[in-house]
Amino acid sequence: MSRWSEPEHAGWYLAMADRFPHRAEGEAVLAEQLPAGLRRILDLGTGDGRLIALAIDARPGASAVGLDVSPPMLERARARFAGEPRIEIMNHNLERSLPPMGSFDAVVSSFVIHHLEHDRKRRLYAEILAVLEPGGVFCNLEHVSSPTPRLHERFRRAMGIEHEPEDPTNRCLDVETQLAWLEELGYQDVDCYWKWMELALLCGVKPAGATASRKLAYDPRTR
Repeated sequence: MSRWSEPEHAGWYLAMADRFPHRAEGEAVLAEQLPAGLRRILDLGTGDGRLIALAIDARPGASAVGLDVSPPMLERARARFAGEPRIEIMNHNLERSLPPMGSFDAVVSSFVIHHLEHDRKRRLYAEILAVLEPGGVFCNLEHVSSPTPRLHERFRRAMGIEHEPEDPTNRCLDVETQLAWLEELGYQDVDCYWKWMELALLCGVKPAGATASRKLAYDPRTR
């Protein structure tokens, strides 16, 4: 996570964000999954607030909380939503448990959770389930791993980064394992709702009438 404290790295990412192939397609599918009566949304790793802006545009009248640990990103997000009382931007490192924030109708994230270690990913998915209202949705537009090295290299070429070193902060994981985790934790309607190479939208819904997540314990030796 330390690289995101560097203004140069944050600026580089934001400069290339709109050039991600097919990113707009994944974001559009994510917006379609947001509940029609959305009142409150949580964005994990909000960056400059791109995903919050997308969600508010799709569901006008909703309020939002955005979490990020990067000072440059927090500065940009707060500037973007300055004077907007419905949107709160908070400093929080996702390597730590989610802070008390109340409940949400939707929790979203975009290309952030893959930086976490795998055991923390699963614990975070459980924490997300716990803060969702019954019927609430979790939408994770994520960088996932390829099933083969050859497909990974194809992805890097498609992204135009084949000559760049591998990002040492990436902890990418396959789609199937993450979907299995969501089901084991108690999400329903779990699926990969959109995918292009190593970019995927993983979604799950908190069952109506549910009050807390199940199976919080995780032993990384089992995977």
